[in-house]
Amino acid sequence: MDIVVCVKQVPDVTDAELEITRDGTDIDKEDLEMSINEWDNYAVEEAVRIKEALGGKVTVVTLGDEDSEDVLRRALAMGADEAILVDEQGFEGSDAAGIARGLLKAIEDKNFDLLFTGAQSSDDNWAQVGLLMAEWLNLPFASLAVKIEPQGNRVLVHRELEANTLEQVELPVPAAVTLQTGINEPRYVSIMGIRKVRNIEIQEVSAEDLGLTKDEIGKQGSCIAEITLSLPEEGEGAEILAGSLEEICEKTAQIIRDRGGVA
Repeated sequence: MDIVVCVKQVPDVTDAELEITRDGTDIDKEDLEMSINEWDNYAVEEAVRIKEALGGKVTVVTLGDEDSEDVLRRALAMGADEAILVDEQGFEGSDAAGIARGLLKAIEDKNFDLLFTGAQSSDDNWAQVGLLMAEWLNLPFASLAVKIEPQGNRVLVHRELEANTLEQVELPVPAAVTLQTGINEPRYVSIMGIRKVRNIEIQEVSAEDLGLTKDEIGKQGSCIAEITLSLPEEGEGAEILAGSLEEICEKTAQIIRDRGGVA
């Protein structure tokens, strides 16, 4: 079963002190560690597991700068077979549709059974790229997958819904699926594993190679105008309550009453 997986390199901001760039439109990524988007990591692992069970080929594709090659090498070390890097030049300021167009053009000539993307990315949180690609490729689509069971020329997808409920949908292949975190346990990728795949050629393409115009990608092709980006205002900090357990409980209850929490 041949699978295409779209991946993205994102900044790891878990323990970072974020700063805004001078023009106020983005966070300063210069000193931030970059890594594969969490949702995409699960998607790569799921694709490789299906390949190991049923055979086939896994192709990973990303849109980014030359440093984004790192996430492709990581995916290759996990077991992917091919990788495509779409140069981000010309895509600056793209909305989800612009990004989806770039990824779509990079894979539209490939034959595949499944198209995987993460359910969303941790930086933009659009959760739209996989859906848009499915629509433009006229593929049956399922989102938020927490279990995927290939069954010949069909695939059974278990979807996570609200209130801890699950839905099962059956799709004919080829199909597109966005994957939720927790669908599997991604394998550990060692430095030695990445070194072993360093000689695998990564196909590099540009917007021009893909035949995309300024009206389709970048700021000019975006339906969204980024105005400003700001950090939330800092609060006054925590109030530390002192005294015995009974005194602290009474003070806490009084604070709740004063703020309208209870009558």
